Amino acid sequence: MPIDINLLKEIAEVAGAPGHEQRVREIVIREVTPLVDEVKVDNMGNVYAIKKGKEQKRVMVGAHMDEIGFIVTHIDDAGFVRFHTLGGFDPKTHTAQRVIIHGKEDVIGVMGSKPIHVMSPEERTKMPKSTDYFIDLGRNKEEVEKLVSVGDPITRERGLIEMGDCVNGKSLDNRLAVFILIESLKALKEKEVPYDVYGVFTVQEELGIRGANVAALEVNPDFGFGLDTTIAFDVPGAKPEEVVTKLGEGTAIKIMDSQTICDYRMVKFMTNVAEKHGIKAQKEILTAGGTDTSGIQRMNPGGSIAGAISIPTRHIHQVIEMAHKEDIRGSIDLLTNCLSELDQYDWSF
Repeated sequence: MPIDINLLKEIAEVAGAPGHEQRVREIVIREVTPLVDEVKVDNMGNVYAIKKGKEQKRVMVGAHMDEIGFIVTHIDDAGFVRFHTLGGFDPKTHTAQRVIIHGKEDVIGVMGSKPIHVMSPEERTKMPKSTDYFIDLGRNKEEVEKLVSVGDPITRERGLIEMGDCVNGKSLDNRLAVFILIESLKALKEKEVPYDVYGVFTVQEELGIRGANVAALEVNPDFGFGLDTTIAFDVPGAKPEEVVTKLGEGTAIKIMDSQTICDYRMVKFMTNVAEKHGIKAQKEILTAGGTDTSGIQRMNPGGSIAGAISIPTRHIHQVIEMAHKEDIRGSIDLLTNCLSELDQYDWSF
């Protein structure tokens, strides 16, 4: 079954820097309200889409709405804007990019830096820092200050396109997961689920799993699934042990990352479900980086039996993130079937 590219495009392109996820939240609420029994929003802005189950156990699925971005820190006398990063950036990816400052209105700017023509030989070989860059809005200070203030969020400007069997654009981390969770709730609309499902669209993951920590305290889940992108380093120059996942080889079942060792029972359960339904899947071990899974697993009394579905993605934290359509489809199918069959597994130690 093909995926809904139009909905994915809308979700991926909308702005939502950490702490400023309101535009994403509007789409999420619009999409999930007809699908579940209850929708609520907490004080931090997490969205809870709740589908009641047959038994009084709870399962939480976390998909973060925020994308890496920036925040305005200073406007200089010439109208150039300085910024601070929100999330993890490789500074060299700032070069030659357009951004959008979300002030009194959305304003397009470009990331500027010292031209190579006037760099010293030493500067040409030095790794860039985020502080080497500024944002040029093509306006003087007076004009800029009519539209932009210190504290305004900034996101990267790039549309989502189809490239062969893949999709490509900014913020697939983690709008892919937002899309997958919505599509899974659609698939479950007319089905019974064994336990109460809390589909939580979380905030501020890119700054340290902040929304998921709060949501897990609220939900107190018995079971949990993180839903996020992961590294696909299946490119020229990659050593076999560095690959992590490959595009087109299926959705990924997380074994561990730097913040979570997934429950071995959940890994086995997810593997069994994938095999039962003919869903192509690969295992993921990520030695750096973390996801909402850590908050879902740990931020409640006694913890939860937690695992994660990861979507293989090339060029993560750039504006050219790439994922395979079949891996996206497989992630929807795996999550949907896992939520439907949680009561069919022996969870004892």
